[in-house]
Amino acid sequence: MRVAVVEDDDGVGDALVDALTARSHNATRMQRGEDLLLHHKGFDAVLLDLGLPDADGLVILRNLRAVSDVPVIILTARDDERSVVRGLRIGADDYLVKPPRLNELVARLEVVTRRRRSEPDIAPEFVTVDDVRVDFTARVATVAGEDAGLTSKEFDLLAALAGRPGEAVSRQQLMDEIWGDAYVAISRTLDVHMNGLRSKLNRPGLIATIRGYGYRWGH
Repeated sequence: MRVAVVEDDDGVGDALVDALTARSHNATRMQRGEDLLLHHKGFDAVLLDLGLPDADGLVILRNLRAVSDVPVIILTARDDERSVVRGLRIGADDYLVKPPRLNELVARLEVVTRRRRSEPDIAPEFVTVDDVRVDFTARVATVAGEDAGLTSKEFDLLAALAGRPGEAVSRQQLMDEIWGDAYVAISRTLDVHMNGLRSKLNRPGLIATIRGYGYRWGH
């Protein structure tokens, strides 16, 4: 299991990494919340402290949940009910108060990752709306039977939307999935590729803009 340990205290962070490593898990230490937002991909679970130097951990969790459903266990000294309730409602899978009992911590990590793996994730091979067909396997989009001639990034953008028909997808999700950076990347890059994609598809209304949020695929 690959675990991101987001903890600014060297003593606590190193102890957690050592304990997880001793139990045959691959633990990576991060000291700032921004590090997690930039490098969350590839991890099976996250241990998240709330008292981080760059931002409150609950803010980091809210931003992470905008782009990822990676299992998160909050591990913090805050033991008040309000913090626990807020953390769980924002999207934490579990909440533990320091100092943790290590065997219990590992067991909870295994539970949240097993629960996430058990959720079905069946992706279609293609989707069709009117005369527009998106083939995810071949990475080709056709309009009225003709290749739309999309660039690699334009197809990535199309696939991210067409793979969620009817679902609102935020700009942060798109930038994170396609450019790997939802909070530092220049959003103008997304605008340029979206304009190119819409122009090549030439089907007004097929990709709807959700003002102040993002986009949605389908009429």
